[in-house]
Parts: sequence; C-alpha cells; structure tokens
Amino acid sequence: MSYIKNIFNSRSDSDGNFFVAVRHILGFKPKALHYYRTAFTHRSMNIKDDNGNAVNYERLEFLGDAMLGSVIASHLYLEVPSGDEGYLTKMRSKVVSREHLNELGKDLKLISLVESKIPKGQFGDNIHGNLFEALVGAIFLDRGYKYCEKFIYKKVIIPYVDIEKLEGKVISYKSLLIEWCQKEKKTFDYNVYEDTGNDDIKHFSVKLSIDDKVVSKARATSKKKAEEKASKRAFFVFQNQISKTF
Repeated sequence: MSYIKNIFNSRSDSDGNFFVAVRHILGFKPKALHYYRTAFTHRSMNIKDDNGNAVNYERLEFLGDAMLGSVIASHLYLEVPSGDEGYLTKMRSKVVSREHLNELGKDLKLISLVESKIPKGQFGDNIHGNLFEALVGAIFLDRGYKYCEKFIYKKVIIPYVDIEKLEGKVISYKSLLIEWCQKEKKTFDYNVYEDTGNDDIKHFSVKLSIDDKVVSKARATSKKKAEEKASKRAFFVFQNQISKTF
C-alpha cells in the first residue's frame, strides 16, 4: 500500500488542486487521498503495486456498485413497505441503471480528474458511470459506510429517487418491446447493418420489423444503441397497446 501512496504522491499535486476538487465533489474532507487517486486512474496508465496487481479504478468500481446497491435497497425497503422482492429489485435497477449513473458522473464532471493515456474525447459514455461507482468505493474505504451512505443520499436518493416517477420509468425499451411481442404472439426482427456514411466514427443502422412490417429505423455508434433507439421509437408507435398489456 505504501508503494501505491508513493506513486500517487509523486505526481505534481503540490498546489492541492486534486484535493480541493475531490473535497468539493464529496462535500467533506477526504482522509486517504490515494483511494481517490486510484478511483480516477484509468487502466491505460499501467500502474502496478509491489505484487504486480493493477492499480486503477476497476476494482473500486466493483465495490462502489455493491455499496450503491446496498444503500438504495435499504432505502426502498423502508420507503415502500408494500413492495415485494420483484418490485424492489426492479426499482433498484432503475435507480442504478447505467444510463442514470452516466448522468450522475457527467453532472459531477468526474472525467476532468481522470489520469489516462487515452484522450478523454475517445471514451464512451459509460466512463462517467464507472467513475461514479469507483468514487463511491473510494469513499467507503476512506471514511466507512456512514459517509458512503450520506454521499449516496445527497447525490442520488434525495435529488433523483421519486417513487412514482420511477415506477413509470422504462429501463430498456428493447426488453419491454420484446416482452410485449412475445405476450401478444407477434414476430419481431432487428435487421442491423453497418452504416458506411461520412462520419469519422463507424455507425450502425437498424430496421425494426414487427409482424413483417418495418415500424421504426435508427442509427447509432453501436448495434446495442441503435437497437435501443429503434425500440424506443417503436414503443411510442404502440404505446397505447403496450400499456393495455402491462
């Protein structure tokens, strides 16, 4: 551990900019700054400890995910005493969805603190959510469960967890649409193909057919995003019918 501390202390941080930035995000004073250094270290830095273990935010991301799930689950359990296991699981998934965590990471501008050999403009959206989870993991190791819980309440639960709104929130339009098609005995097909347009970044296009009729089209930088976008458009086409099924 001392080796890791020395690595991070060797970085030019004499003016305390990193400490000030972290304290501003947290709302309290961090004690062991090296945890936060790790939380903002990308694997491309290729830093290892004395035992050859990689030092980057990925393990903290795992820990932060568990802490978020624990605190959110506790809150929902107490807030909705009538909710069964399935309901609580679905609601927790909505709060800690990748899309939501990415928004939280963006709001806090966490990517501005990342140490990486990869240009920040080349990262995908998920980097924001990954950093948020890693930050939560760092808080837990640095200050314990209570501080971690307070941070999650302040940054996640109080501003964003509205039970009524969450109940109506769709996590995945594709999953919802497929489930509806299966219930209603409808055939569906996602015809995805590479879009060779003039963009610098490769795109994919998709045509979504239901009962052999094209109902929506979409284009995005990945197959998954294109399918989700097409599914969302199809959802609004069949919204009235879907709402009757569910």
